[in-house]
Amino acid sequence: MEAIVGTAQGRVRGRVRDGVAAFLGIPYAAPPFGAHRFAPPQPVQPWDGVRDAVEFGPTAPKPGYVRPFDVLLPDPEIPGEDCLNLNVWTPDAGGSGLPVMVWIHGGAFRNGSGAVPIYDGTHFARDGVVCVTLNYRLGVEGFANLTGAPSNRGLLDQIAALTWVRDNIAAFGGDPGNITVFGESAGAMSVTTLLSLDLAREQGLFRRAISQSGAGEIAQDPEDAMLVTREIAQRLGIDPTAEAFATLEPAEILNVQAAVAAEVTALPDPGRWGRTTAASGMSLMPILDGELLTRRPVDAIAAGAGSEVDLLTGYTSEEFRLFLVPTGLTKVVNADIAAAILNGMGMDPALAAAYQAALPGGTPGDALCAIITDGFFRIPAHRVAERRTASPQGAPTYMYEFAWRTPERDMGACHALELGFVFDNLHMPEGFALAGPKPPQDLATTMHRAWIDFATHGDPGWPRFDPETRPVKIFDGVDDKIANDPKAAERMLWAAGR
Repeated sequence: MEAIVGTAQGRVRGRVRDGVAAFLGIPYAAPPFGAHRFAPPQPVQPWDGVRDAVEFGPTAPKPGYVRPFDVLLPDPEIPGEDCLNLNVWTPDAGGSGLPVMVWIHGGAFRNGSGAVPIYDGTHFARDGVVCVTLNYRLGVEGFANLTGAPSNRGLLDQIAALTWVRDNIAAFGGDPGNITVFGESAGAMSVTTLLSLDLAREQGLFRRAISQSGAGEIAQDPEDAMLVTREIAQRLGIDPTAEAFATLEPAEILNVQAAVAAEVTALPDPGRWGRTTAASGMSLMPILDGELLTRRPVDAIAAGAGSEVDLLTGYTSEEFRLFLVPTGLTKVVNADIAAAILNGMGMDPALAAAYQAALPGGTPGDALCAIITDGFFRIPAHRVAERRTASPQGAPTYMYEFAWRTPERDMGACHALELGFVFDNLHMPEGFALAGPKPPQDLATTMHRAWIDFATHGDPGWPRFDPETRPVKIFDGVDDKIANDPKAAERMLWAAGR
């Protein structure tokens, strides 16, 4: 069966299967190439007739993951220039008033797309939600600091997509007044950044937000961002300007971009890459450009930005094991290497001894995973929650921790593991390398329902965060308890920040 829906740009034809209508590859902005290369997102040219929306549209240029991450994180590449597109799953294209959830994918601001299989929104639609996934410009195209081009082009794409959703989602049965924006990793960092821009108050783009493993301390100083741009440009033999980069096809940039990113991640050196770049371990990210982004998201939130938006934020228990364990790096990291990495990321190397003591039998690599998990994911999430609850007039904040441990590769409760549970897509073979072939469906049912409940009426089903008791919902697949101030001793080690 098929379904036809009218948007502001023209009619689209989707496919209906098992009561869910899917509309794939709908453009929300013009192709960001040619005259539009390195420009803010431009309006879509309207079309006549009915446009087919039955296949995923092109993905943004990206280098692809290297092994073993290409297996752990399947990331399809679809050629074509019309990459600023989105996908909609709805249970009732002729209905109205359904809650809307808009997904912003992760991938370190250089990988990912709305077409990743595990992000299929069918089961959200099955359960009464209009689900949207989107693409945005990545890497140099979306985030490099280029002379002659606006910064934060990838963020501007996300805002354009949310604007499209606000203006068009009623035609798909959604309620434009009840939109939840959610994301993981770089997508969660994007969500927290968008929250800090007061887009809900000023433009009515979303009512609620969910930040999975990415809080509010990621923002690159423009000078640090230019160090990365200059390095990429030098290796390409061009000037660090939008005009010079535009003389190259995106594919000609990707290998150099990936090489620089790998160097930043392997040994974050503030002397070479700048403090804010080294602290994140990422080469490209949102920039403090003084226009769109004037301060770190956590600082804007502390000043009251986004206070009217309900927030659900959290992390996995062992985030960083995804990055160090499958590659075998935990086995080669010694105390000196760990100290160099921590020092480069702006974390106190003395933390190693404290974390090592809390991990009987653990290696320096295991301790390093635990420290970066806390310093990069868990503690920043708590800081956002603390700052939002400083004002009793603010909207509620809820916290969670995903603690179920995968049986695969000793990765534990690692980064990205919760994705199949949130989307209730554990049946997909693309997720088996990360979660194994038989992850607990009961946990997915519980977690998926909590996300839907939060998006529907702002309450996921456990107490809201307050700085006195610090309740955190623990999703472990056993008793899924509420823990007050879990790992308090480790949290106190970070009281002074980093």
